[in-house]
Amino acid sequence: MQDQLLQLRQLIQAVYPLPDADWHAFAGIWQPFSAKRKEIITAAGEREKYLYFVLEGLQRVYYYDEQDREATLVFTYAPSFGGVLDAMMLRQPSRYTYETLTPSVFLRALYPEVEAIMKSRPVVETMVRMGVTHALSGLLERLAEIQCYSSEDKFRKLLHRSPHILQLVPHKYLANYLGIDPTNFSKLINKIRI
Repeated sequence: MQDQLLQLRQLIQAVYPLPDADWHAFAGIWQPFSAKRKEIITAAGEREKYLYFVLEGLQRVYYYDEQDREATLVFTYAPSFGGVLDAMMLRQPSRYTYETLTPSVFLRALYPEVEAIMKSRPVVETMVRMGVTHALSGLLERLAEIQCYSSEDKFRKLLHRSPHILQLVPHKYLANYLGIDPTNFSKLINKIRI
């Protein structure tokens, strides 16, 4: 588990470095967890109990509307945090589903333990706040892309932000994430130089 915690620490160091004592307290709340391919980790309507750190695999958060239309909202893969963060932090049932697309390995921490560490160690609270702020910034950028960009521009922006994404994520999920018909997505792949 030391190698797994080292991966977590490397990500945290990039967001907001923690002093050793705070890091050791934070590291102490994580436990290993794994899931099979296409496993629902958090279903819509459930409470999100955990904060996940992705070590291996690919996951997505998606939404179904009343007409059974699906919208892929976000992908998670190593090294990143995962889960339905708004439901976890607001302590309310999730509106979204967190699902593995491939076999996945995580570290996970119960949210009450994350919250207790945040309350007792202000530097950990600052680190979590900085991480959430970065996530919010990315979300706002994505909303602007969805509302203002053409399909081709959304595709180009995605490839610029995550050039490896075509090799990681099945194209049907990428098309859904971008709000593009799968046939048009295939045309974009052939049209745009990668």
